[in-house]
Amino acid sequence: PFSVRPVNGGWSTWTEWSVCSASCGRGWQKRSRSCTNPAPLNGGAFCEGQNVQKTACATLCPVDGSWSPWSKWSACGLDCTHWRSRECSDPAPRNGGEECPGVDLDTRNCTSDLCVHTASGPEGVALYVGLVAVAVCLVLLLLVLVLVYCRKKEGLDSDVADSSILTSGFQPVSIKPSKADNPHLLTIQPDLSTTTTTYQGGLCPRQDGPSPKFQLANGHLLSPLGGGRHTLRHSSPTSEAEDFVSRLSTQSYFRSLPRGTSNMAYGTFNFLGGRLMIPNTGISLLIPPDAIPRGKIYEVYLTLHKPEDVRLPLAGGQTLLSPIVSCGPPGVLLTRPVILAMDHCGEPGPDSWSLRLKKQSCEGSWEDVLRLGEEAPAHLYYCQLEAGACYVFTEQLGRFALVGEALSVAAAKRLKLLLFAPVACTSLEYHIRVYCLHDTHEALKEVVQLEKQLGGQLIQEPRVLHFKDSYHNLRLSIHDVPSSLWKSKLLVSYQEIPFYHVWNGTQQYLHCSFTLERASPSTSDLACKVWVWQVEGDGQSFNINLNITKDTRFAELLALESEGGVPALVGPSAFKIPFLIRQKIISSLDPPCSRGADWRTLAQKLHLDSHLSFFASKPSPTAMILNLWEARHFPNGNLGQLAAAVAGLGQPDAGLFTVSEAEC
Repeated sequence: PFSVRPVNGGWSTWTEWSVCSASCGRGWQKRSRSCTNPAPLNGGAFCEGQNVQKTACATLCPVDGSWSPWSKWSACGLDCTHWRSRECSDPAPRNGGEECPGVDLDTRNCTSDLCVHTASGPEGVALYVGLVAVAVCLVLLLLVLVLVYCRKKEGLDSDVADSSILTSGFQPVSIKPSKADNPHLLTIQPDLSTTTTTYQGGLCPRQDGPSPKFQLANGHLLSPLGGGRHTLRHSSPTSEAEDFVSRLSTQSYFRSLPRGTSNMAYGTFNFLGGRLMIPNTGISLLIPPDAIPRGKIYEVYLTLHKPEDVRLPLAGGQTLLSPIVSCGPPGVLLTRPVILAMDHCGEPGPDSWSLRLKKQSCEGSWEDVLRLGEEAPAHLYYCQLEAGACYVFTEQLGRFALVGEALSVAAAKRLKLLLFAPVACTSLEYHIRVYCLHDTHEALKEVVQLEKQLGGQLIQEPRVLHFKDSYHNLRLSIHDVPSSLWKSKLLVSYQEIPFYHVWNGTQQYLHCSFTLERASPSTSDLACKVWVWQVEGDGQSFNINLNITKDTRFAELLALESEGGVPALVGPSAFKIPFLIRQKIISSLDPPCSRGADWRTLAQKLHLDSHLSFFASKPSPTAMILNLWEARHFPNGNLGQLAAAVAGLGQPDAGLFTVSEAEC
């Protein structure tokens, strides 16, 4: 009998990749194949595998050129004109962007058209030569008259001498700090010839007579000095802060600074150092002792920027992991690195990230000043990266941001998920807002302040979701709503936030809202579930069970706490370690010790031994270690643990770490 053989299907060749779906930025492209080579016949098996492949693509966005500000007018020339110029560099056009419209050179008459320049012929040249000759003769005649007069007067007052000649070279010079009522003096510029020495004196007057001694090993010696008597200046009232911001905004580089003062801290500092903090953001600037040259006083600021206010170009798969922070003024002389602390939302993993510290120049362009893991010990920048925070050592102030690029699918960003709803519901509709934020203090602070204005309250404990660079979107849905009491107005099964909106990191307040309608005004109990998940990735589920009229049990979870009081601390009050104790530790541990009781052992005890080469490149390695400890542990650091680590080094001199009450 005749039998029919089944023919299994076979794939055709792949088509060419399609054009990128996005003409600017990140998009998609795909290719396909069909099960036609051959097609399955007589019950043969269909082809195994995917018929469509999708991959990410990135297209450089065109940037149109923009003019820089006009230069100052030149001096009035012989042709009765002066000129000014500008450059197409703010920014310069790139990636096919448009050139700047208009001209780059502007020339005008500088005498209100009172003189007209004409070409000089031979007669004009002869006239000029004659005028010059007459002027030379007049000058020579004047010199002769002056000499004759001086010789006649010489016999009359030869015995009189002007004492100012002897004293003019020795007049005292004083440098005073800038005052708030001087709108032109931002800072006292440093004298580059000034040398910096280590502070050796006491911080308060000595007392007569012997004073009892205390041992460092007891731990309590590292308690902070009295804040009242050592504080040189705290932050000023709001009116002064606004005046400071207005003065900064007159400078061309500072025009993008925030106009409010809630995201800004500033203070006046000298060689004793200090600290600036923006409360409830995790952002601080530590100015160690002797970072500012002696004899100099700087007015320093620290600001937090909103990503939409600062143009930070991100190429390819790069993502913003930290807030954008400015400290300044840029260009001042620092003799020691300061430490800028800020949060980040990158989930660290071995070889999963390529991390870069970016800095904006005064011209507005962003540059990679540091690649984490490739730091040179003698570099101007260095970074200690920890889970959730980074500490940047820098000898140049400016605007910074931490940017990451995923090297594998294991790289993830931490997103904080927050559920808010109205405190009081006066209508039948009830709105649940689900925020998807960077897991940083500053992002949380912004949303809490926004919800206070909207009259919202937290209705569930926050959760963390790990969002991966898999090009998959973030989805949100609501389930198990009791149909007899509530009705969901969501017309689709879920809402979606595009992958690029989350991964880019420059968009604030990413959220979705679910609107529920209750059956009657008396309905107050709500029980449902909210799911948030990345397609083929991590997800979180919230079980909501509350009375919408009186349930406030989660409201206190986001109460903003004070971070060490005032935003600016100056002098010894800004540090946990008393100044004289610090100096004794430095002088003891900086010299190499054959028995290992030096700064290297201290770094190992504090789990900082991966940075030994960086510490060794500085004049005082111990000072760098103590500065980093101060930046990491203020204001709640455990001084007892630090004292135990120092005392456990086994120094031979038992009285090395002692200090008298008079010295304190």
